[in-house]
Amino acid sequence: MRAVQAALVAVLLLVTSCTSGGDEPVVGSEFQLVAPNGETKLRYDGDERKGIKGLTGPSLMKDDETISLDDYKGKVVVVNLWGAWCPPCRTEAPELQKVQDETGPLGVQVLGIDVKENSTESPRDFMTNRKLSYPSIYDESGRAMLAFRGLPPNTVPSTFVLDKQHRVAAAFLGTVIASDLLPLVKELAAEA
Repeated sequence: MRAVQAALVAVLLLVTSCTSGGDEPVVGSEFQLVAPNGETKLRYDGDERKGIKGLTGPSLMKDDETISLDDYKGKVVVVNLWGAWCPPCRTEAPELQKVQDETGPLGVQVLGIDVKENSTESPRDFMTNRKLSYPSIYDESGRAMLAFRGLPPNTVPSTFVLDKQHRVAAAFLGTVIASDLLPLVKELAAEA
C-alpha cells in the first residue's frame, strides 16, 4: 500500500512540476484556426469572429519592455508572424509598414511576432535595415503564437487581422501585400 501511495505522490509531483513553470498554454482565446479545404485567406464576420487573449511577450527592439495586445485597446490590430530567416517575410515587411503608415491615423496598429529565432541580433537588423517602425514581440519560445490556437507551427508568414474588440476578422496563411490588407483594415476601423 505504501508503495502505491509513494508512486501516486511521485506522479502528482511530476505533473505539478510540469505545469508550474509559467510555460502553460495560453488559455482564454476563443479563436481556433480551421482552414476548410486548405484555404489560405479566411474572412470572419459577425458571430464567426472569436477573440484572442493572452497575446503578450518581450519587445524585440526595446530591452526590458513587454508588448501586449491589451496595449492597443479599441484599435484594429494586424498581427504578423515573421522571422528574419523567412524569405517571403522580406517582401512582406515593407508592405506591412505601408499599412501602418497609411492606416495608423485611422486607429490601426501593425504588430509583429518574431518567431523561431535564437537571438535578437538578426531580427533587430531585419527591422532596422527595412526601417520598420511598428513593434514586434520576440517570441523565441513560441509562447505568443499559442494565442492563435490551431495554427500549424510552420505557417510563417501568417497575418491575422483583429477588429477593435480583438476578435479575428481575417487570417492570411501566407505572404500578404498592402493591397490585401488596406480595404479590410479601413472597413474594420470604420466599424462602430
